[in-house]
Amino acid sequence: MLLFTMVVAFASSIILTPLVRKFAFRIGAVDKPNYRKVHASIMPRIGGLAIFGAFLIGYFLYMPKDEHATGILVGAFIIIMTGFLDDMFEITAKAKVFGQLAAAIVVVTWGGLQIEFINLPLLGQLDFGYLSIPITIIWIIGITNAINLIDGLDGLAAGVSTIALITISIMAIIMGNPFVMATAAILAASSFGFLFFNFHPAKIFMGDTGSLFLGFMISVLALLGFKNVAFISLIIPVIMLGVPISDTFFAIVRRIRMKQKISAPDKSHLHHCLLRAGFSHRQTVLIIYGLAALFGVAAILFSQATVLGSILLLVIMLLAIEVLVEVIGLAGANYRPLLNLVRMIGR
Repeated sequence: MLLFTMVVAFASSIILTPLVRKFAFRIGAVDKPNYRKVHASIMPRIGGLAIFGAFLIGYFLYMPKDEHATGILVGAFIIIMTGFLDDMFEITAKAKVFGQLAAAIVVVTWGGLQIEFINLPLLGQLDFGYLSIPITIIWIIGITNAINLIDGLDGLAAGVSTIALITISIMAIIMGNPFVMATAAILAASSFGFLFFNFHPAKIFMGDTGSLFLGFMISVLALLGFKNVAFISLIIPVIMLGVPISDTFFAIVRRIRMKQKISAPDKSHLHHCLLRAGFSHRQTVLIIYGLAALFGVAAILFSQATVLGSILLLVIMLLAIEVLVEVIGLAGANYRPLLNLVRMIGR
């Protein structure tokens, strides 16, 4: 039944996307080129509505059951409206954060989703108490914005999100969570269908309507699959979302080093750095797909490893990320502490 539902969601996305494209042109929901954009022509940008519509069709066909489901759906509607308003009227950053905050609060209060405690190795259980609500809200808003930030090239956010959702679905099978498994799989099929129109050269952008929705759902599903577990297991969703989280983290580092506002836009994200390194638009997207897939595989391996193996894998990953960041200049052209240390040792 789930496989059939995924096919329906995929087909629905294929059918809905051209309709949403026509609708976007009709209401003026278009993205105009500027100095920060890589596209050179006017593009419709509310493609996220097609992903959302296809997801709802698949979701209500399969009807996965969970106590958090209603809160998640209501939060999703709020985030869709926030993204749609931004695509239409380019609302302020504060207004976007307010919409994300409202969606997160609905999931936490109505949906009852909270990180209440974790089990630390050798130290036992650590209860978050009153901090459980703000920690959960910060996670949801952080991942939502991380997916939003990587939506800079044709097919990038849709592809990375699809890979993350597939990973979440596989991990949910391992963890024995049928709701997360089914919901993530249906959303992955919806996003993959949209990718047929969004991959380079794109015919439509998902806009904030899509990137905020995908980021919100990924944050909630990843959290739902791993809440209230061991500290080592809590790292798994961070690993599987390694690409958007790393890009966001080093964007913050870069802006602090350059004495800029953390929210200030720039052209130094991962995809910008790869383009400057000489890779084509399509090659850059495929490279980032590969990185996202590697993070997904690493998350699955991490979940099955011993504590010592998990720590070793984590150290190797952090070193590899740092080397990549320094080589391509993701944190700034002069940020090379590890490479400089290697050179000093070599001398």
